[in-house]
Amino acid sequence: MKNKPDDRSNNVERIQHNISNTIRNCELADETIERTDDPHTKEVLSAKNERREEALDGMRKEIRDEAINEKIGLNK
Repeated sequence: MKNKPDDRSNNVERIQHNISNTIRNCELADETIERTDDPHTKEVLSAKNERREEALDGMRKEIRDEAINEKIGLNK
């Protein structure tokens, strides 16, 4: 079985796509929090958004690293 080489050429675009989706999910959750009177729903969605914010921090660090690697030619 041959291993495929690690193709990192589209990592920045892939990570940016994930960041955009995560931000949109946060916005949708915030809208739902504003509309609902259910305290449990508010609590669950707020907790999810906290985890999303942590994930966004990680993705932003990763995209910076990937952009640097791409610039110096390590993502070939």
